[in-house]
Amino acid sequence: MSDLRVIPSIEQLRQREPMRALETRYGRTALVEALRAETASLRDRLGSGDLAAVTVSEAIEAIERGAEARLRASMRPSLVRVINATGVIVHTNLGRAPLSTSAAERVAAIAAGYTNLEYDLARGGRGRREAHATHLVARLTGAEAAVIVNNNAAATMLVLAALAAGREVLISRGELVEIGGGFRVPDVMAQSGATLREVGTTNRTRIADYAAAISERTALILRVHPSNFRIEGFTERPALDDLVSLARRFKVPIAEDLGSGWLGWPDRAALPAALRDEPIVSESIAAGTDVVCVSGDKLLGGPQAGIIAGGAGPIAAIGRHPLMRALRVDKLTYAALEATLEAHAVGRREDVPVMRMLGLTAAEIGARADALAAALRLNGWRTRVVDGVSTIGGGSAPGAELPTRLVEIARDGASADEIASRLRASDPPVIARIEHDRVVLDLRTVPPEQDDALGTLAWA
Repeated sequence: MSDLRVIPSIEQLRQREPMRALETRYGRTALVEALRAETASLRDRLGSGDLAAVTVSEAIEAIERGAEARLRASMRPSLVRVINATGVIVHTNLGRAPLSTSAAERVAAIAAGYTNLEYDLARGGRGRREAHATHLVARLTGAEAAVIVNNNAAATMLVLAALAAGREVLISRGELVEIGGGFRVPDVMAQSGATLREVGTTNRTRIADYAAAISERTALILRVHPSNFRIEGFTERPALDDLVSLARRFKVPIAEDLGSGWLGWPDRAALPAALRDEPIVSESIAAGTDVVCVSGDKLLGGPQAGIIAGGAGPIAAIGRHPLMRALRVDKLTYAALEATLEAHAVGRREDVPVMRMLGLTAAEIGARADALAAALRLNGWRTRVVDGVSTIGGGSAPGAELPTRLVEIARDGASADEIASRLRASDPPVIARIEHDRVVLDLRTVPPEQDDALGTLAWA
């Protein structure tokens, strides 16, 4: 059995210069824990005979090397930036919409200091955080007022809690959807305290179904845009104008959950075909909807947020509800959202990454794809550029496809799964997709400044 006395004490190890450097970086407690763990591991291996006898210098080297690796692994951030080469623009698993440069800069500037989050600079006293960003929402949508919460599910729940708690909300059976992660809209809505009353059938709901269900217990009519699925065939759904007219006749407010936050496209002739049926927030407001809920991080292209816009009266009631404090957003979300809304308001559509990606043509993507394919061949990859489609994703424009050009990559002796795994292990990780047992890269969702990083991908 090896002599365990060769292993130095923890304090002796800590005083060594390499360990002092690690202590400066990771702290004394973390270093001591790592040294103890590596020392115990070495003792166990020596005691069991799994490791031959070692000298003092060999023991020190093994412990220090293991401690450094242990510290690096324990302090490695779990949230890292990745290259999205899937072609899914609003990719929920990858954080949905990437922020614009101006939004990221605004967040950094706000995060680094104090702000007037709840301070009125004109009066020199306490202010309202709800005042931020809402003027831009009103300008872009035509709404009288707005409030911001942390996501669209929260927005819908808050609307129901503030306007319909203890009473009935009419909703088409075909609009009771399940969203990502197994969350079902009825389950989320039920937490508001309102009672959902389904009308119509899964595929057909008429205006008469709503009219027949209205009673003294009816507090609200809720219309939900089917953002992540599409029913085709024998279907029917009342037009929004008809639903608003019914609501006015019975003096019942109407709310609409639009989800995507689509603000429209300045040049309708250039509108991507995939978005021609996507509802526009301002049109819903103009039709007379009392309250509209949308996401900030889908087609609007900003941070995760739920935007509630509508009439001054309903919005005031929503803003006063106790849940508003639980669901409100912080200064960083306001900063990113304001910068994003500003870009829309002044017509700088190309500044918002989601909008820029939507506008890319297959020819523009193809030119970059050809250059990338050539660069990868120099690194030993087999490549070819083929036609394909990108998708919008993120519960927006279900089934919509955008023509693109894909770079197929292959390596001799490697399966598609193995290649995709290697890509995910690269620095930065590259997330691709597999089609017909081939790994493909779609540059629609890759900023041009990341093309060089993709072109230097190596197998080793």
